[in-house]
Amino acid sequence: MQAESLTMITQNARMRELLESIDLMNDTDSSVLLIGETGVGKELFAEYIHRTSRRAAEPFVKVGLAALPRDLLESELFGHERGAYTSAHNEKKGLFELANHGSIFLDDIDDFPLELQSKLLRVLESGELMRVGGQKTIPVDVRLITATKIDLKLLVEKSIFRPDLYYRINVVPISIPSLRDRRDDIPILIDHFIKRFVPDRKLSVDEEAMNALVAYGWPGNVRELRNVIQRVVIFANGAVRKENLPNEIREDHSLQNIMKACTKCLVENDWTFEQLTDCLEMNLLTQTLKFHDGNRTQAAKQLGLSLSTFRDKLKKHGID
Repeated sequence: MQAESLTMITQNARMRELLESIDLMNDTDSSVLLIGETGVGKELFAEYIHRTSRRAAEPFVKVGLAALPRDLLESELFGHERGAYTSAHNEKKGLFELANHGSIFLDDIDDFPLELQSKLLRVLESGELMRVGGQKTIPVDVRLITATKIDLKLLVEKSIFRPDLYYRINVVPISIPSLRDRRDDIPILIDHFIKRFVPDRKLSVDEEAMNALVAYGWPGNVRELRNVIQRVVIFANGAVRKENLPNEIREDHSLQNIMKACTKCLVENDWTFEQLTDCLEMNLLTQTLKFHDGNRTQAAKQLGLSLSTFRDKLKKHGID
């Protein structure tokens, strides 16, 4: 399936299910929480949700919370009145006002300061905001889409994210799979990026290079794949070959990449030991199966497991 609008390029069954579930939400204004690693395309999903909704003709405002200085965040989101502080020479509409009747996408909601969370919650609950230095409330009608790279429940448990705000934004949670969990999309994404970056050249990827690209762990997900293709097409002549690929892909060691990916999960997702070992086990099973072209007997033998134990582990992780 290729959802051509917004270049939602996929043939992966799990991704197709996600897109179909989004299509069922066209007539709702429910808050959506996008969950996924850095680089999986959360912003693209947010825009897809807006463009397929009944608010599609209205504004879509994207906010990278991690990139905004904390001392300016309140003013940027909710606006300010003239004279609210020293440099406030004029009144300013905030991003929520600019998104009125449309959708607002708050990326990196896990970085949202605790001291401002109550104000955000009030806006979402009441449909009204008050600018910094203001004396009157302003009605706003927005559909909220947020994104996080870590499990917000962990932040709630640490008392750095309000539980009432968590439940308010987590009405429809959507977990976006990492690229290593949808490797069948890698070839069509590569083809898409080649056509995007060198539209006037006929450029293919030879079998050896494609095998290396599909086998790589992609800790940076689709964003990393896009950057790699953008780089290699500059030097490729007629076809992308293995020697054109970066060292980390050309000299790939599957176990090392699995460990890198899981280490990334530990750092970015703040996972527990149990969650990390589950991730490592799932990736080992997946990679070993892929290496043996889906032959479970050979994969189990390589991992030193009985076939029945191997099957039980596949079932545990939902691996087909």
